[in-house]
Amino acid sequence: MAEAPRLTESASAVFAVLARAGTATRPQLASLAGLSKPTVSSAVAELEGARLAAHSGTASGTTGRSAAVYGLGPAAGAVLAVDLGPALTRVRGCALDGTLLAQATGSRDEAADVVREAVFALPEGAPVRSIVVAVGDVTAEQEGAGPRPATAKAGPVFDAITVALPRGVPVHLENNVNCAALAELHEGAARGRHTFGYLRIGVGIGLGIVVGGQVLRGANGAAGELARLPYPWDEAVEPRQEALEEYIGARSLVRRAAEAWPETDGPRPRTPDELFARAREGRTAARTAVDRHAADIGRLAAAVTAVLDPGLIVLGGSTGADPQLLAGVRAEMARLSWPTEVVSSTVGDLGTVVGAARLAVARGVQTVTQGGGTKD
Repeated sequence: MAEAPRLTESASAVFAVLARAGTATRPQLASLAGLSKPTVSSAVAELEGARLAAHSGTASGTTGRSAAVYGLGPAAGAVLAVDLGPALTRVRGCALDGTLLAQATGSRDEAADVVREAVFALPEGAPVRSIVVAVGDVTAEQEGAGPRPATAKAGPVFDAITVALPRGVPVHLENNVNCAALAELHEGAARGRHTFGYLRIGVGIGLGIVVGGQVLRGANGAAGELARLPYPWDEAVEPRQEALEEYIGARSLVRRAAEAWPETDGPRPRTPDELFARAREGRTAARTAVDRHAADIGRLAAAVTAVLDPGLIVLGGSTGADPQLLAGVRAEMARLSWPTEVVSSTVGDLGTVVGAARLAVARGVQTVTQGGGTKD
């Protein structure tokens, strides 16, 4: 990784503003950064000299005069976001202004090759400033080894991709549900809302908690790990770890539907997609299974609301985002909880990698503005 140059405080501030804006004139940079025009001119010259900013065109002003427009320069670099999903690996490479530069998708088994494909597609010579890897796990710091998944759930696939990541670049691990919650906050169903819960239901279950516009991670990074809720609460049955996730996850949903499937409704569904498709066709057994799933999710959402009072629940995940669940979840919430808005995700399957890319960009900008220190 190319070392970030030492920048003056004003140049660091202007670079951060330029990364957020994408392109801007000097007067615009002065206004956004809260600096004087002479200070901005000096900062822009410094950034141009370091190839962190570059002249990208001109814009006409209201007086008829044209002003130079600036964007990020070739030395600003890129960032990498990796979503190690339960079935698919998605990778995005972005410039520090968020522009998409590269992307690749493949199976979980092909994770390392997918990462290499995205890295090779980045502009030649662009330094990689930051890497964010989204994992379906809590993360922990290991002495001498940096961040790692805390359990065996995501450890092997994370180890497999480390050989494909650019050397010497800071790697940050984040929970995949937290990343998706950030995508909903900035680009999805929770835009304009500073407090909400993102409830993901798919192969696994999880909750992204956003309070005051920030993701709540908890003392151990395990906030929102709904799989660890004690379940069931029954005198005759001892609760087991992750028994709730086992019950409400997609595999058990399909299994229960198949067990109750009448021969008159044709072949049993083998996947959640098949089950939901047959529910849309009006098949009674499929509709019954989907309605029960909605009620189960509604009860889980009511439990979340009792603790957090988030005001808004966004339903996401491979099954949770299906619009057929929305009415049933809302009905169960209305029965068990106080008024809380419930909506379906609008970022879909890309939410995790989109949120991870946003985190990577923020960390990449921080690497440039703070990584090399500041000049007096």
